[in-house]
Parts: sequence; structure tokens; C-alpha cells
Amino acid sequence: MLSYRHSFHAGNHADVLKHLVLVQLIDYLKQKDKPFWVVDTHAGAGLYALDAGHATQLSEHEGGIARLWARADLPPAVAAYVEAVRPLNPKGTLTAYPGSPWIAFQRLRADDRLRLFELHSTDVATLADNFREAGRQVMVTHGDGLAGLKALLPPPPRRALTLIDPSYEVAGDYRGVVKTLAEALARFPTGTYAVWYPILAKPEARSLPEKLRALGARSWLDVTLTVRKQPPGTFGMPGSGMFVINPPWTLEKTLNETMPWLVDALGEDEGAAFTLASLAN
Repeated sequence: MLSYRHSFHAGNHADVLKHLVLVQLIDYLKQKDKPFWVVDTHAGAGLYALDAGHATQLSEHEGGIARLWARADLPPAVAAYVEAVRPLNPKGTLTAYPGSPWIAFQRLRADDRLRLFELHSTDVATLADNFREAGRQVMVTHGDGLAGLKALLPPPPRRALTLIDPSYEVAGDYRGVVKTLAEALARFPTGTYAVWYPILAKPEARSLPEKLRALGARSWLDVTLTVRKQPPGTFGMPGSGMFVINPPWTLEKTLNETMPWLVDALGEDEGAAFTLASLAN
């Protein structure tokens, strides 16, 4: 939906989960010498200020990355994620946050490629500007990433990670994610697909994980992080999930070791919890 701006939510608890998993997925792909692509279907602006503009209206990062920033007891996976944020804050004070495109770009090697889609006209202009010196390694497209993904699959190196994280502000986003993944798996069944989704009371949100499990992928992993209780009739997003199709075999162990610590670090009340389910091929 064109009204959505991720800058209002940058660095919140959902970003912590999403980007922690993203770092793990890219670092696993890098273990082989062969190049790979990263496709981001809803790239946003790429970089966000936390001390000015939209982010200051809600200050959601204070319940996310800010709770981890100064801690010295970070588990390895959390430490790797936090280290991905530090280059934007060279003076040590947390004032900026990288979106998924920037986190991915910083981890790519010379032969790897990044393909970015963004529909919002203002954000895509900012995104393109943020990557103006990246050359041919990064391609920014103004358009619907769910529609554009099909033409990219299978990618030339036959190795790719696709991140799908729409705003889910309209019911069509839920249907679009399932349809897009079904088509993607038919064209490129060995690719890794990471879908972020919100935990909300609305029926389409509650049913999305089951629909993703029903796609018939050979292996998948579904992890959620909830930071607080959500009383009936109240608004807000108490948590989110990451559904990964064809995950690295190492990811489940890493998350089992990491998520209890993350619940303690980001939890706001006794409703804080995580879930982790998987299917292995």
C-alpha cells in the first residue's frame, strides 16, 4: 500500500527478528565460493535516521535495537546482527538504522548481486540515491516486487535468497504472498525464500503461516517473536514471524539457542515468548 513508510518503524522488535535471520541466511550462502543473488521485494528506503523525521514519532527502535545496543552479553547471532548496524553509527551513539537492502549489500562479495523493488515513489528515489555508487551489483526497480519476482527466477547463478516483507496493510498482500511463493517454487524450487509476517488478530494474518506450510516446500522453518500481551480490542503489533523456505540446516539450532535470550531482552511483559517449528527434507 502506497501510504506505508517503514521509516516510522525502523529498528523495532520486528526488524530485530527479520534482520537477525537475514544475516544468518546470507552468511550461510557465503560459505560456498559460488555467487548468489539477494532479491528484496519490498526494499523501502534502505537507510533510516532514528534521531530525526518519521522514526522519532513512534520511537519504536527503543523497544528493539536500542535494547541490544550497549549490551556486552549478546549471543553470537544477535552480535552478528548488531555488528551489521554499527557501521552506520561510527561514534557509538545509535542514530541510524540500515534496512534489509543495506544489511544485505554490506555482506555481499564482488560477484554477488542485489535486486531491489520498491513501489513507493518517494522511498524508491531515496533507495536509488542510497545505492548510487554501487554500480551494476545493485539494481533498483520502481514497481511491485511480488509481480517482478517471477521474471528473475531462476537467477543465473542458480543460488538466491528472496526476502518478502510487504506492509500487509491490505488483505491482498496476504493472498499475493502465497500466490507469488507458489509460482516461485514452481520456477525455482531450490531457492531460499524468507517471508516476514505480522502477528495480528485479523483472520488473514492468523492463517498465513498455515497457508505457507501448505505450499509443499521440501523444508521450512517458522519462527515467531512476541514481546507483549495484546488485550482483545486493542491495536498494535505484539510480535512477528519469519517463515523460511529451504532454510540452512544450521538455522534451527541457532534460533533455538538465541530466541530465549531475545525474549528476555525485548520482552515487555509476561506475554513475551517465541515459537519455533520446522520441517526437514
